[in-house]
Amino acid sequence: MFDIDWTSLALPFAYITVLGGSLYTFSTVYRKRKAFENANLEPWFPPHLQRNIYLTLLHMEPEPGQEKMPKVPDSVVRAALLRRAVEDIRRIIQIRTSKQALNTLLQRGSVGDDLNQRFVRAEKEIEEELRDVVTEANALAPGWGQTIFQSANEIAANTMLRTRLEEIEGRAAADKEWWEKRREAIQKDFMKELEEDSSTKDSTKGASDDEGVLVDSATPASTPSGGSKKKKGKK
Repeated sequence: MFDIDWTSLALPFAYITVLGGSLYTFSTVYRKRKAFENANLEPWFPPHLQRNIYLTLLHMEPEPGQEKMPKVPDSVVRAALLRRAVEDIRRIIQIRTSKQALNTLLQRGSVGDDLNQRFVRAEKEIEEELRDVVTEANALAPGWGQTIFQSANEIAANTMLRTRLEEIEGRAAADKEWWEKRREAIQKDFMKELEEDSSTKDSTKGASDDEGVLVDSATPASTPSGGSKKKKGKK
């Protein structure tokens, strides 16, 4: 049988134990620190006001002195949940729009890792929010969870279109004023060009008239000499 020298193996086992304990301690401290940093990061989106309104309507409690709280109508609760879904659609659009730009900036090193962590946390929060909205919708009306985001998407699209039209109408007066000034400037430039063309033509015409006068004045001087030659020939 082999004799094992436990005394010589004590040092390697102790080294392995110390190394494993150090790695475990480091990983534990590192995870706690990262969790603390992530908890203190500024959220990507502001507080979800529509969700807070819905939860307030859903869990309203009677005020002091009231025995029973009047029930909130189901139509009001459904409307609040639908507004919550509309806000979620807006946040999804913002996340999809920002994701590609953020990845490009990360590849170039233009932004730090903190911004990426905020974005990843926002993605996880919106995923949980969507599941929560579907669950609440099915609890209020069976099957509503399958169509609530379709309705919310239509409402969000109409809201964006209406906002865009209001912006265009708000700029209509300024655009009209700018166009009037631009048209007046174009008319002035055009009239100035016409005046320059007409003055050029007048000067050209005056020069040609002067040349005609010179030719006419020279013509009678040659005529008498021709007549005298003819008379001399007859004689």
